[in-house]
Amino acid sequence: MQGTVTQKILTGHLTCGDLEVGREIGIRIDQTLTQDATGTTAFLLFEAMGVERVRAELSVSFVDHNMAQFGPENHNDHLYLQSIAAKVGAYHSRPGNGICHQVHLERFAAPGKTLLGSDSHTPTAGGMGALAIGAGGLDVAVAMGGGAFYLSCPAVVAVELKGRLPDWVAPKDIILKLLSILTTRGNVGAVVEYCGEGVASLSVPARATCTNMGAELGVTASVFGADDTTRAFLAAQGRADQFTPLSAEPDAQYDRITKRLHAEQDAVVIENIRRYCPDAEITRPDIDGMIEVSLSRVVIDLSDLAPLASAPSSPGNVETVAGLAGTKVDQVIIGSCTNSSLHDLMVAAAVLAGRKVHPRVELGIAPGSRQVLKMLSDNGSLGEMVAAGARILECGCGPCIGQGFSPGNDRVSLRTFNRNFAGRSGTKGDKVYLVSPETAVAAAVTGEITDPRRLDMPQPKIPEVSEFLTDDGMIIPPLGPDEAARVEIVRGPTIVKPPAGQPLPEKIDGQVLIKVGEKITTDHIMPAGPLLKLRSNVPEYAKHVFDPLNESGEPTFAERAVAVKQAGRDGVVVAGDSYGQGSSREHAALCPMYLGVRVVIAKAIERIHQANLVNFAILPLTFTEAADYERIDAADRLVIEDVAGAVASAESVTVRNATKEFNFTCRVNLSDRQREILAAGGLLNYTRQANV
Repeated sequence: MQGTVTQKILTGHLTCGDLEVGREIGIRIDQTLTQDATGTTAFLLFEAMGVERVRAELSVSFVDHNMAQFGPENHNDHLYLQSIAAKVGAYHSRPGNGICHQVHLERFAAPGKTLLGSDSHTPTAGGMGALAIGAGGLDVAVAMGGGAFYLSCPAVVAVELKGRLPDWVAPKDIILKLLSILTTRGNVGAVVEYCGEGVASLSVPARATCTNMGAELGVTASVFGADDTTRAFLAAQGRADQFTPLSAEPDAQYDRITKRLHAEQDAVVIENIRRYCPDAEITRPDIDGMIEVSLSRVVIDLSDLAPLASAPSSPGNVETVAGLAGTKVDQVIIGSCTNSSLHDLMVAAAVLAGRKVHPRVELGIAPGSRQVLKMLSDNGSLGEMVAAGARILECGCGPCIGQGFSPGNDRVSLRTFNRNFAGRSGTKGDKVYLVSPETAVAAAVTGEITDPRRLDMPQPKIPEVSEFLTDDGMIIPPLGPDEAARVEIVRGPTIVKPPAGQPLPEKIDGQVLIKVGEKITTDHIMPAGPLLKLRSNVPEYAKHVFDPLNESGEPTFAERAVAVKQAGRDGVVVAGDSYGQGSSREHAALCPMYLGVRVVIAKAIERIHQANLVNFAILPLTFTEAADYERIDAADRLVIEDVAGAVASAESVTVRNATKEFNFTCRVNLSDRQREILAAGGLLNYTRQANV
């Protein structure tokens, strides 16, 4: 990573370790963000640490997820978050002010800063030149308290952009193209760094679209440098003094990452890698039909791109819009932290001007911030959209996390969002496509998936904004210590102190509670939508662990886990590849821990989820031989002797399948610090001990 933007930021923030790829490092965190779906737990854990005041340079508590407020739970969370922010010295962005990532980009993010957020799309701020990383709420609480954030030193992969985007091709199409090359798996421990002459043609919000969906690649972060475009954006936000130029050296050296792909199933991906990765090295298939791909650079000519879409039900299922053209559409939503900037919605308004939404289509518009909403109102664009038949939704996450606007059964929904995991919309068996605002609005007026280049109009030319409306009236600044001391924290009855982890037993005698397949997301583990309001009450929320995977009429995962726990056994989860991808929600570890899960064994575990498992004292193991996964069934009894020894220093551990009477080995991929955290019974206990 020599000479890269990433290296420069890491070097300036390094607290321990060396910048050697794969080795654990600690970095100082300048800024933190939380949102209400994760923030209540994060602040409760912050309180449990015994730290009285925020010690990070800047911490912001946003309310943007649970906005509908069916029942008292959400408002109780909002009241708690506003009062605790006042008490401990954090900013508080009130409900209605906007989505955390959009507002943070507008009002707080700055080049060269480190940002840690309890949301997986925190890397959005990488479009500003910040090194922004998503993490679990407990890691963010530690950072708020002034503690370092620990991670594996990342491999930095270059994404070189050439040329300019053609008309009707959008920044969303850049990241969808990258997803078609790198896929959603095999990128753990990497940072994507955008470079090349094509970067200069992209605005800061356009860059943020790319870094936002970098989360779907599974990388640690995505980042651009900071240039004159960045300077102009900050000046337009009234923050010119926060600009710092930041760029990679001309001779910057990038790192190679290695991915394993299936020679037949991933044939299209392999062909894309051959085409777009000039230094790719591809080995011959081995005995299990897998090949290894090594690369350090992806080169994308923007002028060659066409409108793209992610088909159901993964962001990695990338197809051309032209190939999907003619598919009937019933619902279109333009918004989310990926595509709800002023420019995005101005494009939609320009297409809708003088037109009507197709009679078959419901169109929702969700501005990303109050700033965007007010500017659309002032310039008349909001009226154009309303006149066309659009429904204006609140400035929040809403439909992106299954909070309303769910599609009907067997109905196609086009969304400018970042995720289309099965059922995430709130409808089982949903048919959700991810597209750019240009493609979305084209479908809204035609009633079918339409290549926007086929519209009977030139692409709208939206001028750059020289001065944004900067009204921070719904952002409450921190109080001073004396005034904060008089604040009473509001704790509604639905806010329950989260449980701490417990040290692992000397011997794990467990039962497989569930065996799941590949690409299991945190949405599968802990469903969102209407259940988000339970996040402040772990005993209630834990009743819904793995609900999306539960067979009708069968005992729920929670019921099975409680029965096993009462029988004196430990809970075990067995999973395939890329387990725990998607959201940073720590409840996907916290709630299973509450139910007695002590071990997760998978083919591969995603970065944030592995960290969350360790933070809540669940032992993460990976199969040494993938074939052993096939030999295990739900309800098998698995035994691990000398757990303390495995946690202390072992690189592998033997697991006994006492039901089928065979042994298999698993890798123990833990840093020294993670081993200490597990030995202490989780990060909260570890932090308390360190502060004693």
